[in-house]
Amino acid sequence: MAQTEVKSDAVKPLTFISDMRQLTGDSTDIIYRYIELNDVSGWLIYVEGLADPRQVLTAIHEEPGLRDGLKSDASSLYDHLKHRTITEGKLQEEETLSAIAELLLSGYTVIFLDGMERALCIDTGSLKQRQVQEPASQSVVRGPREGFTESLRDNIALVRRRVKNAALRITSYKLGQETRTETAVMYLENKADPEVVAELQRRIKKMNLESVLESNSIEEMIQDQQYSPFPTVYNSERPDVIAAGVLEGRIAIFVDGTPFVLLVPALFMQFFQSSEDYNQRGDFGSLVRLLRYFCFAISLLTPSFYIAVTTFHQEMIPTNLLLSLIGQREGIPFPAFIEALIMEVTFEILREAGIRLPKSIGQSVSIVGTIVIGQAAVEAGFVSAAMVIVVSLTAISNFALPAFNMAISIRMLRFVIMALAASFGLYGMIIAMIMLALHLCQLQSLGVPYMTSFAPFNGWYQKDTLVRLTQPMVQRLKKKRDGA
Repeated sequence: MAQTEVKSDAVKPLTFISDMRQLTGDSTDIIYRYIELNDVSGWLIYVEGLADPRQVLTAIHEEPGLRDGLKSDASSLYDHLKHRTITEGKLQEEETLSAIAELLLSGYTVIFLDGMERALCIDTGSLKQRQVQEPASQSVVRGPREGFTESLRDNIALVRRRVKNAALRITSYKLGQETRTETAVMYLENKADPEVVAELQRRIKKMNLESVLESNSIEEMIQDQQYSPFPTVYNSERPDVIAAGVLEGRIAIFVDGTPFVLLVPALFMQFFQSSEDYNQRGDFGSLVRLLRYFCFAISLLTPSFYIAVTTFHQEMIPTNLLLSLIGQREGIPFPAFIEALIMEVTFEILREAGIRLPKSIGQSVSIVGTIVIGQAAVEAGFVSAAMVIVVSLTAISNFALPAFNMAISIRMLRFVIMALAASFGLYGMIIAMIMLALHLCQLQSLGVPYMTSFAPFNGWYQKDTLVRLTQPMVQRLKKKRDGA
């Protein structure tokens, strides 16, 4: 005779309320309402602030079959509530105390009838959410003004509205042993690489996190290279960017409680693209994109180049400029490397201070502080005026990059290259660039080469790498490729 499996925390009708109170520590924000439906007693339970049970209570009150006493036993009344009375919202049946508690703490309203060994859980979430607003970190001149919020459902709906495709797949997970954070993976089945999808799902299922409060927790667990300064997972708070990535075959990862959605696999060139590139003319978008690559080089190499040339390779400097630099550096007590280091660290402090200060004064303090400190440092003889120009140009170029995490990577690498330039001159810079190229070429994002389209080279991808070809040009190339 087969034995029936017994759930260790199965609902016990006589002790359900006491068990639930004990499990939740009798928290005062969990409301227990005793109800009587005909001749059957029960309980309605919800978390104040997370759930709004009014629609459930209204449906019960207005149901004629319940008012007239047509259902008098618990089983019939339970089926009537399930199939006829509760017609709005997502409804689940649960038989274990832990599962019921998890739904309760997720904004569900629980109805438990005496005599039944399972409970009705109705999704009545009413947590106040921030309205859809323009993204703060990725603003554009021309393009949609919508940005993700902290609500997982709203974020998925914002992408769904743009990708009306039956092949769009969404898989849900609950991550974090303590937080049980709702997480969703979105991809187009006919576009995404099945092997990449399977690899991502394997890594997510393998996670053993205590808590997931922001998408960065997942980002650190799924990235291929843990100790690379370069980001291998893209993030955005713009629905149009995520929708475009999904249409290209990438996979989006939504995390409840954060407006930043992850996108994998991420490529190096992706961090230099902006949604505005596709909302402007192709020639203008291409020009701006090339400018970003140029700003990347300026931000990474300018201080190092200045240090190397003024310290080791003075013969490369035109005579008039060299005499001007000698005059400026007369009386400066520090070598060029220490001079650059002082200015770079000072600017980083001012940048961070500007971010932490209230918005009304943060920008003013960072700008005024930079000007005042720079002028005072030159007049005091700590640094030269040329060094102030070099550091300012470097910082401004860094702000031109659309991806904040790529800009952070450049800021970290800049100090390493400065040290090599101070030690070996231009030879040190060349060594640094070779090592950097080798590192980039061996990076992967979910198994996909990080430098795809450059190395390995792909001619078709060049239509949207360094420059963006117009749609008519892309269509003509596509017809030519398909007809060849």
